[in-house]
Amino acid sequence: MTETEDPGHARLPFRVFRQGAGGAIVSVLLTGVAGFIGSHVAEALLANGHQVIGLDDLSGGAEENIPKGVRFYHGSILDAGLLATLFSRHRVRFVYHLAGYAAEGLSHYIRVFNYSNNLVGSMMVLNQAIHAGVECFVFTSSIAVYGLTGAPWREETTPRPEDPYGIAKYAVELDLQSARRTHGLNYIIFRPHNVYGERQNLGDRYRNVIGIFMNQLLQDQPMTIFGDGSQTRAFSYIGDVAPLLASALSVPAAYNQIFNVGDDDPVTVNELATLVAGALGKPRQVVHLPSLPEALHATADHSKLASGFHYRPGWNLPAGIGRMAAWARSHGPCQPTRVPNIELRKNLPEVWSQAP
Repeated sequence: MTETEDPGHARLPFRVFRQGAGGAIVSVLLTGVAGFIGSHVAEALLANGHQVIGLDDLSGGAEENIPKGVRFYHGSILDAGLLATLFSRHRVRFVYHLAGYAAEGLSHYIRVFNYSNNLVGSMMVLNQAIHAGVECFVFTSSIAVYGLTGAPWREETTPRPEDPYGIAKYAVELDLQSARRTHGLNYIIFRPHNVYGERQNLGDRYRNVIGIFMNQLLQDQPMTIFGDGSQTRAFSYIGDVAPLLASALSVPAAYNQIFNVGDDDPVTVNELATLVAGALGKPRQVVHLPSLPEALHATADHSKLASGFHYRPGWNLPAGIGRMAAWARSHGPCQPTRVPNIELRKNLPEVWSQAP
């Protein structure tokens, strides 16, 4: 890694993560580049020949995740001056907005932080994208927008988000549609769900159940399951999701559309615990905690994605978990990461009240 300063912007250093020479097709700004999904999407964009300008405040991601070839800026999406400089300096043509704090259950207790980062921050990026006249704004939303509506969820299902995280995501979706009508900005909205794989933050105790299980097992602790474990989820391997998202720039028919992204084969959380323990070669030890207010069955329909992108997942769950387990063993366990200050403690689950 080398660190370079732009002569014309001495107060705004960036780091270039070097890779082999290759012609850039377009300049893409990717927020959340040091995060789990963001780093993989950046890698796929680079493989497609694009120039990637990465922005991240490193509050949830890690600099070691950033792939070689990214021009990385350490900063916040809430910094309007920084955003304006990035758009003008690099003549950004496309935006991938992946930055945010994704913890659905916890969002009930960090409302101000949630809306500041996931809604206000998104508007800061969107404003600059409109000013710059970008060609398309790609946004990663979430199936959290569906709330407790009946599954399997389809894109035409009217969202009814139940938590502040889902509400913020849906608000950004609505604003993108408004920006299209008012300013002519093209967008693509992806609603991924339960994505897992290498580089996931194992120390995050509030989200990403596979990572939580692996981190517990690596420390010879029992896996914690909220409720009886009968709830079902479909899990999506990052090796399928990231290349799909990165390909969106070259699919004009996807512009101004919404797509569910994920796997079609749900498993119970109990079955998942068995798979994860087996992949790590650990005994299956489980502790059941009180249930959280969440959907019992959370699955989505992906027929629109399959039609629009000719998409079919290539990784089944055991194979994907196996790859993630190999990475987790080499990476080792992580200490719990710090989270934003809890703003509301009324009805906060006891296991979270003990967090650092």
